Amino acid sequence: MMKFHKNHYKWNTFLDLRNDEKNFLNSSVILIPIPYDGTASYKSGARHGPSAIINASSELEYYDIETKKDISEAGIFTTPEISPLASDPKEMQLKIINTIDNLKLKNQITGILGGDHSVTIGSVKSTIKRFPNLSILYLDAHADLRDTYMGTKWGHASVARRLKSVCKVVQLGVRSISYEEINFISKSKSENEIFFWEHTKNNLQKNIDLALKQLSDQVYISIDLDVLDPSIMSAVGNPQPGGMNWEEINFIIKQTAKKHTIVGFDVTELNPKEGPESCSFTAAKLIYKLIGFATEKNKNL
Repeated sequence: MMKFHKNHYKWNTFLDLRNDEKNFLNSSVILIPIPYDGTASYKSGARHGPSAIINASSELEYYDIETKKDISEAGIFTTPEISPLASDPKEMQLKIINTIDNLKLKNQITGILGGDHSVTIGSVKSTIKRFPNLSILYLDAHADLRDTYMGTKWGHASVARRLKSVCKVVQLGVRSISYEEINFISKSKSENEIFFWEHTKNNLQKNIDLALKQLSDQVYISIDLDVLDPSIMSAVGNPQPGGMNWEEINFIIKQTAKKHTIVGFDVTELNPKEGPESCSFTAAKLIYKLIGFATEKNKNL
């Protein structure tokens, strides 16, 4: 379990909520900032994402119009950040696993604030220990199915590839992919597990249903913010045109929460220096909405 001491109040928290032991024990959602971008390939800066999200969250209204509730009442606790390692990316994954494991969580939802997308690997490997029937809904503009990239198997371009050896991964929003990844999909016969956004968006309800049917009850949602269109989210390391809008990504998360139990999530790749401050606020509000859907007891969303 997390250890508390007299200086516990010295880190910033999502929504400026209390970070004392009582709030930790009573919270259903544990947010974990990981300011790591050691595998960035185009524009580094995602290490500043967690602090930008937390700072922007202080301007959010607690009441959510859609769910008609104060989402914060579910209990949201923010841990101190997991400090990045400059060594091999695999060592960083081990640190993430060990740090989350040492929190001794039970049924709480974990939410990772990234950081580049590679932090998902460690988060999922810890989460599956508590929820063995885990599957992943992976929202990203890129396939992330390369075996290696820039000399490592543990970078942001290989996340989905690594996770496929851990549990079921269903991908939505993809609009950039390499020949290597196309060949991997063909050889692994996993064509039905990846939904290219160009084809998906024209019949969204039908395709979301097809995607969600492949998931187990316990779902981890992984979000690379470049899944969103640059018109609303330009502050990412690898932007791609033609992405999801605000209503579409919220619809996908909402449908997932209706039919499954969301047990963990991450929101990654916010690179605040690459866009207006509104991007940090958008990321913070998306996280708050996700928490609202995930903790909604009434499935009639």
